[in-house]
Amino acid sequence: MMSRFKKKTRLSSEIPTGTFADISFLLIIFFMVTTTFVVYRGFRVSLPDASRVDTITARRHIANLWIGADGAMMVDEFQVDLSTVGETVRAKLAVNPRIIVLIKADRNTPYKVVSRVLDELRRVDARRVSFIALREQKQ
Repeated sequence: MMSRFKKKTRLSSEIPTGTFADISFLLIIFFMVTTTFVVYRGFRVSLPDASRVDTITARRHIANLWIGADGAMMVDEFQVDLSTVGETVRAKLAVNPRIIVLIKADRNTPYKVVSRVLDELRRVDARRVSFIALREQKQ
C-alpha cells in the first residue's frame, strides 16, 4: 500500500534571526536595570586638635601662612592667592633657606584648598612645612 503522504526530506540550512533583535533588546534592558553605578562622593576631613605642643623658639626662621575658611591666604603680612603663594614662599626661601612654613588653616577651610597649597609649596621646594592646631583643652 502506498502512502498518500510524502515525507519531506529537505532540511533548511538557515538560522532564524528574527528574534535576535528582541533578545538583544531585552538583554540591554536587563543590564541597564540591574547595574548599579557608584558615585564617588568624597569624604569630609576633620582636622584633629593637637595633643602635644612643641615650642619653636627661633622666630626668624618662620614664615606664617594663614588660610581662612573662605580660601583667603596671607603669608606673614602679605595677602596672596593660590597662584602667588608658591612664588612668595620661594622669595622667602631665597633669602633664608632654613625657613619653616607654618600653615594655620581655619577649621572650616575645605581640605582641597589646603591640598592645593601643599602642592604649591612642594612645587617651589619648600620642604620644611608644619601645621598649627589648637591645644587640647584640659577639663
